[in-house]
Amino acid sequence: MKNALITGITGQDGSYLAEFLLEKKYRVYGIMRRKSVVDYGNVEHIKDKINFIYADMTDSVSLITAMKISQADEVYNLAAQSFVATSWEQPLSTADIDGIGVTNILEAIRIIKPNARFYQASTSEMFGLVQEIPQTEKTPFYPRSPYGVAKLYGHWITKNYRESYNLYACSGILFNHESERRGKEFVTRKITDAVARIKHGILNHLELGNMDSKRDWGHSKDYVRAMWLMLQQDKADDYVIATNETRTVREFVEMAFKHVGIEVEWHRKGIDEVGKDKSTNKIVVKINPKFFRPAEVEILLGNPAKANKELGWIREISFAELVKRMVDNDMSIVEKEIKISNIK
Repeated sequence: MKNALITGITGQDGSYLAEFLLEKKYRVYGIMRRKSVVDYGNVEHIKDKINFIYADMTDSVSLITAMKISQADEVYNLAAQSFVATSWEQPLSTADIDGIGVTNILEAIRIIKPNARFYQASTSEMFGLVQEIPQTEKTPFYPRSPYGVAKLYGHWITKNYRESYNLYACSGILFNHESERRGKEFVTRKITDAVARIKHGILNHLELGNMDSKRDWGHSKDYVRAMWLMLQQDKADDYVIATNETRTVREFVEMAFKHVGIEVEWHRKGIDEVGKDKSTNKIVVKINPKFFRPAEVEILLGNPAKANKELGWIREISFAELVKRMVDNDMSIVEKEIKISNIK
């Protein structure tokens, strides 16, 4: 039985990865930050199967202790301040967690168990102002946010430890991946939650920023499988994980509303643009300038050819299925809220 240590285990990716590894009979350890109220987040349903360790990415001693306790054969670093918008409000904290924190966990591995295999969660946000389309492992980086910059440090320090200390350390450059477990601060979940509430008549409209931003969206469940595959290879390397399809925020909105029987028609231009329900002429989408980024990332499109060939990885959940799953999940949540409210 292998031991795996997951940082960020209560998040979207951490929870799917924990389920995946438990199915493969791993002994799973998960790092949690100590809080006044214990919150198991997305692993509430499997918390009794996980060995939790209190530690923090900014506290190197606690990470060394976590490695001693877990004796991990595989370490998956998914912990991050992962919301791009927040990185402008908390740039130093983002740098500490997403950048220096990677060095802290790598040092813990180097000191305690240098033969452990390490996965670093890199991101397509490192490409930022893209230098070529589509993006591959060889595309130059140009991050456009404190989040992207911090993640780029984490990416390069992982490569440096691999080359300097001969650690088995690799990075997955994952493009946008969503799921029913995505936090509501992220645009995809914000959309599907709002669609469910608008459909049930408890929200008037949805407010968004740049409707024409293009992203390469996949499902988290597919992407955590790629993480595991990277650590099963003979040689550590870095891989782009993506769908090789790009969609605008507008397309995501249209598909989400369509799934609940609402056809959106667009009127006016720029910040005055609105989306209306074709059958009722009611405004269901508005543009709010406060949701625009200070430095926009206009298009992300990844080419996963290397992962397809060397890892044998293919995505199984389509864009349409991703949107359907997220909308259905939020419709179910809202319906339960309404029932509870009616009972009271």
